[in-house]
Amino acid sequence: MEIAVVGSPEFVVGFRLAGVKRIYETTDKTIVQTVQKLLNSKDVGILVISSKDMERFSASLRAQLAESTTPVVIPVGTDKGDMRDKVRRAIGIDLYKGA
Repeated sequence: MEIAVVGSPEFVVGFRLAGVKRIYETTDKTIVQTVQKLLNSKDVGILVISSKDMERFSASLRAQLAESTTPVVIPVGTDKGDMRDKVRRAIGIDLYKGA
């Protein structure tokens, strides 16, 4: 399974530089369709989305993203505790332990 990153060109550029291969540059008009497609992909284990983009999604899509276990959806810019739980669910290790 792979990591996928969805968002504006400005949001995804750092992930591209870090070597993430599945980058999806989207606009306000295409992001929902792209996210829904990736939620149904068997190849994606972690889906990274801007928390600002997530706030604009419908309540039902936000609920679907919050409950998703494959892929685990990680909104960047969320509370540290929330991110900690999502990373722990995704990889089975508490990366923040001792931090």
